[in-house]
Amino acid sequence: MRLCELRPPKGSYKKKKLKGRGSSSGHGKTSCRGSKGQKSRKGRDFWSGFEGGQTPLIRRFPKRGFKSHRKKEFQIVNLKELTKFSKDSPITPQILAKEGLIRDINTPVKILGEGKIDSPLKISAHTFSKTAEEKIKSCGGEIQIIR
Repeated sequence: MRLCELRPPKGSYKKKKLKGRGSSSGHGKTSCRGSKGQKSRKGRDFWSGFEGGQTPLIRRFPKRGFKSHRKKEFQIVNLKELTKFSKDSPITPQILAKEGLIRDINTPVKILGEGKIDSPLKISAHTFSKTAEEKIKSCGGEIQIIR
C-alpha cells in the first residue's frame, strides 16, 4: 500500500450540491431557496438576535447601569494573611505569589486592613486601603507603593 492509494471511507464525503444548473438537475430555477419570502432573496443578512421583524429581546429589556472598560482589577490581600511573614525581609508581589496569596505577578496588588498586625513589616504593593496604611504605620512598618 502506498500513500497515493489511500482513500477516505465510503460515505464520509458528500458531493457538493450544484445549484442553479437548469430544471432537470433538481436544483434549478429557485436554487433550493423556495419561492418567495425573505430567505429566498439574495443578500439576506441577519444579525444573531434577529427575530423576524419583532422587536428583539435585547431591545425590549431596560438598560441600567454602567460598565467601565478601563476598570482596574486588583488582587486583594488582607493584613491577617501577612502575619506569618518575618519582619526582616520586605514583602513584595513576587513573595506573595510564591506563598500562594496572589495568582499573577503582573496584575496589581491591593492590601486591605482586615485583621491585626503585631510586627513592623516592609510591604510593597500597588495600592493600600486607608485602614491597612494606618495599621502598618502604627506598629512601625513601612509602605512602598509600586508604580
